[in-house]
Amino acid sequence: MTRTYLSHIFRFAPSPNGYLHLGHAYSALINHEMAQTSGGSLLLRIEDIDIARCRPEFEQAIYEDLRWLGLSWEEPVRRQSEHFDAYAQALTRLEQQGLVYPCFCSRGEVAGVLSAHPDWPRDPDGSPLYPGTCKHLSPSERRARLAAGQPAALRLDMEAGLAAVNARLGQKIGWQEYGSGMQGREVSAEPVLWGDAVLSRKDIPASYHIAVVVDDALQGVTDVVRGEDLFMATGLHRLLQILLELPAPCYHHHELLRDAAGRKLSKSLRAKSLRTLRHEGMTPDEVKAQFGLLRRNFAFVP
Repeated sequence: MTRTYLSHIFRFAPSPNGYLHLGHAYSALINHEMAQTSGGSLLLRIEDIDIARCRPEFEQAIYEDLRWLGLSWEEPVRRQSEHFDAYAQALTRLEQQGLVYPCFCSRGEVAGVLSAHPDWPRDPDGSPLYPGTCKHLSPSERRARLAAGQPAALRLDMEAGLAAVNARLGQKIGWQEYGSGMQGREVSAEPVLWGDAVLSRKDIPASYHIAVVVDDALQGVTDVVRGEDLFMATGLHRLLQILLELPAPCYHHHELLRDAAGRKLSKSLRAKSLRTLRHEGMTPDEVKAQFGLLRRNFAFVP
């Protein structure tokens, strides 16, 4: 299938829960390059739904680091923490379709159930699939717990969601995955691998999965360019897009930068930040040189 968009809209969407590292720079530069080459535009989104971990100084550092790299983006910047109402509306739509249910389990309770089953299936991120403890509660018991003020997350009823999609489409779902150029390949989505995924947590009114599909639709994003660690999550995102009747972007999942041990660069593993590299004397051109010629590796022919 060939792209038919009149205008391409890309987005770079970091979380301000730490300083950007080379892996972030790599993804940001690819998005910026593809936007420029296609004659499209680049959006910057601050994914700060985890208000307990996100901090203003990290958000400010994002702007400073990206400007240091020579990048520009459309204004205004969308901050997810300012749009919880949009995610709540999406969750309400799913609830009205009978596709979500409250989950009262704590992480410890789930871990306790699964500890007796070392071979329990896991999702693509390595987390054990939810055993369905609260899925089988009666409506009256759910109402009683909610009325008593018991905190609850919201989980997607994967079985019901897949049935709803099958009833609407009568076929398997997928997405268009692009390498370089205009020709893409159809990838079959496997959302079932995620089980009854959490769409809102007890302490955060939206999950990454629900927020990202709502934001991409509201911002008119046509091309999602992100790391290959999110490749499998696209199956879940496509399911949510169909259930919420949202448009499907095209996707490009690029390789990840890794450390000497083969681990992807991450904040949790204390990858050296861009601001540290800058203070050590590295220039933007030297950063870009580490990635090779982006135009050659990620050519985008409009």
